[in-house]
Amino acid sequence: MRDTIQKAARIKLMIFDVDGILTDGSLHFGSDGEALKTFNVLDGQGIRLLQNAGIATAIISARSSAIVLKRASDLGITHVRQGIHDKKSAFMELLAELNLAGNECGFIGDDVIDLPVLSRVGFAASVPNGHAEVRSRVDYVTSAMGGKGAVREVCDFILKAQNKYELALAEYLA
Repeated sequence: MRDTIQKAARIKLMIFDVDGILTDGSLHFGSDGEALKTFNVLDGQGIRLLQNAGIATAIISARSSAIVLKRASDLGITHVRQGIHDKKSAFMELLAELNLAGNECGFIGDDVIDLPVLSRVGFAASVPNGHAEVRSRVDYVTSAMGGKGAVREVCDFILKAQNKYELALAEYLA
């Protein structure tokens, strides 16, 4: 666990998959055929706490959805890559754009399409309902399920690893 904490302590950019991570992975379709997604407010607050602590955030998702752009906008996530099946390329572009090394980044994903990024970041995470192959190759598996607080758990873990957790909560405790 000590090694995992040290990895999380170096994170300058945390990247999130969407389906199965920011959502529970269920796809609901409206009458127009549009995909509907449910997001967790605790996860959103965790992302905001990371940003307020100076940690950049991004989304890389294989699916493309207007609702993801809306959620990202609401949360102030400016680095959004959607409709990307080659997540490694999107990740490499983010590294170049933000002038970061792979070990300064974290990623949370749940399926084998995420492995090319998970294997290149400094801090790799997944969820208990993620694919077994993914769970076996990450640094941290959350207790909470995808879309049910897993993102918040990872955000809190990073903030604690960087000794920024108490400061992140200070404004709410004043």
